[in-house]
Amino acid sequence: MTVAFECITRANLPKAQLFDLARSIDAHTESMAASREQAISGVTSGLISLGEDVTWRAWHFGLPLRMTSRVTCMEAPDVFIDEQISGPFQRFRHVHEFSELAGVTTMIDRIEFQAPFGPLGRLVEKLFLASYLQKLIETRNRHLVGDASLG
Repeated sequence: MTVAFECITRANLPKAQLFDLARSIDAHTESMAASREQAISGVTSGLISLGEDVTWRAWHFGLPLRMTSRVTCMEAPDVFIDEQISGPFQRFRHVHEFSELAGVTTMIDRIEFQAPFGPLGRLVEKLFLASYLQKLIETRNRHLVGDASLG
């Protein structure tokens, strides 16, 4: 069984600008300062593109974690998908979708993941991991859109 959730963010930014902010390694690092997240391998700064990998090192739940993700789909400036290729999850997929209407850009993040460790992992997913990850994505998105946020 896979856990899924989505976050919707609206901003007064051009779609292409928000698309690039969402795939910016530097913007991601700034938004995740609280967890000391750093890109340590692969694309470590600038914009990540189709077929490229990034390895992140971060602290979550008091533990040092590493996760390598690859951009597996990119249709600029409408959608890109990154997926874990190694790391703490059994499965992790993040779809980033962008649309623009009347000067307002909507960014939809769709996250699907599965924790390891069978039934214990399912319990952890339900008790706190899903809400923790959703708050991380919401924090990241608030940082990306800054003063251009529409709530």
